[in-house]
Amino acid sequence: MRIFIYIVFLVLISIIPASFSSEKDESNPKVLAAQLIDLAAIREKGKLTVVTDYNSINYFIYRGQPMGFQYEMLRELAKHLDIELELKANNNVTENFESLINGDYDIIASNITITNARRELVDFTIPHSQTSQVLVQRMNDGTKADNSSVIRNPIDLAGKTVYVRQNSSYSARLQNLQEEIGEDIKIIEVPTETEQLIKMVASGEIDYTISDQNMATVNKTYYPQIDIETAISFDQNQAWAIRKGSVELKSEIDAWLDSFRKTTKYAVLYKKYFNSERSAFIVKSDYYYHETGRISSYDNIIKSESEKIGWDWRLVASMIYQESRFNPNVTSWAGAFGIMQLMPGTAEKLGVSEESSPEAQIKAGIRLVEKLDARFINEVPDPHERAKFVLASYNVGYGHVRDAVNLTIKYGGNPTLWENHVESYLLKKSEPDFYNDPIVNNGYCRGKETYKYVREIMYRYDHYLNIEIADIAQNQK
Repeated sequence: MRIFIYIVFLVLISIIPASFSSEKDESNPKVLAAQLIDLAAIREKGKLTVVTDYNSINYFIYRGQPMGFQYEMLRELAKHLDIELELKANNNVTENFESLINGDYDIIASNITITNARRELVDFTIPHSQTSQVLVQRMNDGTKADNSSVIRNPIDLAGKTVYVRQNSSYSARLQNLQEEIGEDIKIIEVPTETEQLIKMVASGEIDYTISDQNMATVNKTYYPQIDIETAISFDQNQAWAIRKGSVELKSEIDAWLDSFRKTTKYAVLYKKYFNSERSAFIVKSDYYYHETGRISSYDNIIKSESEKIGWDWRLVASMIYQESRFNPNVTSWAGAFGIMQLMPGTAEKLGVSEESSPEAQIKAGIRLVEKLDARFINEVPDPHERAKFVLASYNVGYGHVRDAVNLTIKYGGNPTLWENHVESYLLKKSEPDFYNDPIVNNGYCRGKETYKYVREIMYRYDHYLNIEIADIAQNQK
C-alpha cells in the first residue's frame, strides 16, 4: 500500500511541475475565477475554448482542410451546444493541464487515459473510446519471418531503454510495471509526440516506445516494419478532461457523448481515423502539413506574391482553397475560371485568361487583392480587419461592400468592423427595405454567400496558424 501511495505521488508531481504548485492553491485568484466557469459562463463568453494535440489522428491539416478525430467530434459537440468552437493545438500535457485549471481552456479534448492521479487534478467526461497500451518495437527484418528477439512478454523489458512522451500515462504504466516484475526499466521521458517516437522506432533511432493501441494500429499502416502486438496494459478508458466544478458542462457533454457514441455517424468517424488504410495515404502525401509544411503545390508562388503586398500567405492560401480547392481547371456556373476564380471581364483587365498558367492567375488574383486593399486602407486601419472587407469585395464586388458600409454608418454600426457590423448589412441587402434605400447604389445582393465566404476563409486561416504555431513550439522543445 505504501508503495502504491508513493507511485501515485510521483505521478502527481510529474504531471504538474513545482512552479505550478502555488497556482493550485485555493486562494489563487485566477484558479478561484476559473472554478466559476461553467456552461452558463461559457455561453455568455460566446465560445467553447478547447485544446487538443496535433497528429495524424486527432487534428491536422490535409490538402488545405483541418481534419481529425477530435476535431470532427468537437465540431459535432459545438453544433449540439449551438456555440462557436475555438480550437487550439498543444502537445504538451503539463501545459494543457495547467491551462485548463487556470481557466484558459474549457476542455482538453485528446485521447486522455483516465487515471486516479489525474482525477485529483481534473474531472473527466464519460469515455469517448477505449484502448490498451502496447509496446512499439521493430521487427528484425521488417517481416514476420524471423522475430526471435521481439519482446512478447513485458517482463523481458527488464534492463531495456524505453522512450515515452513526457508526463504521459505511459511513463506511469512503466513505473508500475517495474514494481510488478521487480526489475528496473530505463524510462526516458522526452517532450516528443508519441507519433514521432513511433517514427523513430521505425527508423532505428530508438528501440522501444509505448503507444495507445489504436494510434499504434494507424501508424502500423505506414510503418509496416514496426511490431505492435505486445500489450503492456489492460483496456483503458479515454476521455476529455474538464475543470473541477464544471458540473453543467460535464453533464451536457456526458449526455451528448452517450447519445453520439451510439450513432452511425460516430461509427463512421471512428472507422475513418482508426480503421482505414487511407490514413497511410494522408501521412505520405505531400499535402500532410504536419510532415511537409505544405498546404498546396502552389505554396511558393503564393508566398512570394503575398509578401509583395504585405499579406500573410496562409490567408491567401485559405482564400484560394475557398475559391477552387487549388484546382486550376474549375469553372463556376457564373463563368469564373481557374485557380483564383476570376470573372472573364476582370481577368482581361488583369491580363490573364483561361489559357494562362495557374501561376499567372495567382499573380493576377493577388494584384486584385492589392487593389481592393488600397480602397479600404484609409477607412479600415487594422490590417486583420481590413482583410475581411477585401475578401468580401473579391467575392461579391466592391460596390456591394461599399453599400453595406454606408448602411452600417446610417444605422449606427461600426464601419471599421466586419463581423456583426458591416457583414450584417450586407446580409440585409437581400431585403427590399435595404436594397431600395437611396444610399444603396448597387441594388439587391445575396449576402449570405459572401457572409459564409469570409467566415470560412478566416476560420480555415486560424487553423493554418494554429497548426504552424504548435509545430514551432514542438520543434523548440
